[in-house]
Amino acid sequence: MVLPPRIARRLGSTRTWIAMGVLAPVGMLLVSALMLLDLRRDAWDKAEQTSQNLLQVIERDIARNVEVIDLSLRAVVDNLRVPGVEALSPEMRQLVLFDRAATARDMGAMFVLDENGEGIIDAAQVPSRPVNYADRAYFKAHKARPDLGLHISQPLVSRLTGDRTIVLSRRIDKADGSFGGIALATLKLSYFSRLFDRIGLGQGGAINLYLRDGTRLMRHPYDEADIGVNIAGAPTFVRFVREVRGSFVATSVRDGVERHFAFTQVGDLPLVLNVALATADIEAGWRAKAAVITAVVVVLCGLTACLSLLFGRELRRRAEMQAELARLSLTDALTGLPNRRRFEGTFEHAWKSARRTGKPLSLLIVDADHFKRYNDRYGHAVGDAVLKGLARCLSASVHRPDDLVARVGGEEFVVLLPDTDEAGAMRVADKVHAAVASLSVEAARIDSGTVTVSIGLATERGGAWQRAGAQYEAADAALYQAKAAGRNRTCVADRGCAPRRLGEAA
Repeated sequence: MVLPPRIARRLGSTRTWIAMGVLAPVGMLLVSALMLLDLRRDAWDKAEQTSQNLLQVIERDIARNVEVIDLSLRAVVDNLRVPGVEALSPEMRQLVLFDRAATARDMGAMFVLDENGEGIIDAAQVPSRPVNYADRAYFKAHKARPDLGLHISQPLVSRLTGDRTIVLSRRIDKADGSFGGIALATLKLSYFSRLFDRIGLGQGGAINLYLRDGTRLMRHPYDEADIGVNIAGAPTFVRFVREVRGSFVATSVRDGVERHFAFTQVGDLPLVLNVALATADIEAGWRAKAAVITAVVVVLCGLTACLSLLFGRELRRRAEMQAELARLSLTDALTGLPNRRRFEGTFEHAWKSARRTGKPLSLLIVDADHFKRYNDRYGHAVGDAVLKGLARCLSASVHRPDDLVARVGGEEFVVLLPDTDEAGAMRVADKVHAAVASLSVEAARIDSGTVTVSIGLATERGGAWQRAGAQYEAADAALYQAKAAGRNRTCVADRGCAPRRLGEAA
């Protein structure tokens, strides 16, 4: 496929390749950044899914265990209303009332308390262990509120075993509807510890279980100082209660660690559960991958950019070398003047322009007189010095930018004069003769006036010649005419020669 010239030039430009070599790594960096952001999003999505799964598993376990205990309490309350239960023996009555209690994990004591808080029925033994819990907040709450239902207490230290527990209780009403006591069961906090300890959340992760009033029942990792602390006013807990279920990222009021909080209310219970993953842990794996990928990409981009710059530098050097070779191919090595190839191209273009515009174009062919004598007598080094001197003389004789002085071979030079008529060209020829007359070569003791040149002149105007080569041939013929007429003079094509130059030897 052939590209348009403009695009081809752009693609061939060194700057274009350097720009592409720099932009390509930038593009790689941008693509890598987008990939890393996508990986980061995947890490957060995975953390969100993990948190929700853990939340669901823990919530179901807690809800199921509390439900088992509550069913036992409901059975106690319901069975106490059954006629004839009071008439049963203490052992039989204990069996009837507490037959479901054995299935709840980590359940501690289970009692029936009368309206004064005295233990009257004990699930563990007959007769009941002597206890009185009239001073407990849960007992007072049931006594004050007939409609309280299942009540879950704040963390307590059991007076019987010394264990950390919470108390689940239900009100018992007498036949007339007045307060008749409560049925209670204790649940050891060790149940929550074992449940939470089975879950790995990372170094900064945490699981918390709260009452709806903000009291912390349990925290993983466990710290005794955390149990029973109330955080009802904390922004995180306010969101837990307000939104019931969801997730967000915030800073923990406990330790100032930023975490991703996934939370839910445990069934219909007055319990709030949250699973909190430290954002640093969520992104730890991603950061490790990102560091490796970034390092590799940066190194590769750096190498690409460096190679592009080196390639660009080589392209510049190559372009400079090509330009220099092109210049040298159009330059005479000895004199530094344009050579025949350069002259022929310029002459052809100038001749066509003169034919098109009608402006004159003059051509001088200059040849050193008796040049072979200098080479034979003084050697080629002196001959070369003479040629260099002639080149300087010719160059000093013209001043316009479009004028061209060239060496076309041996001791032959040309002077191309665009927009110059015959009279103007004769004046330039006179300057050339005058300049050459002052030329001397001290190394060979060649004095001024020794070196002379013969000049042939031809001017194109009004279609004098049908081709550029014809004008050149005419000037060349005039040069030979000048040679034949005695040298050191200028002859005009088809017009004859000017008089011998002053200072010429007879």
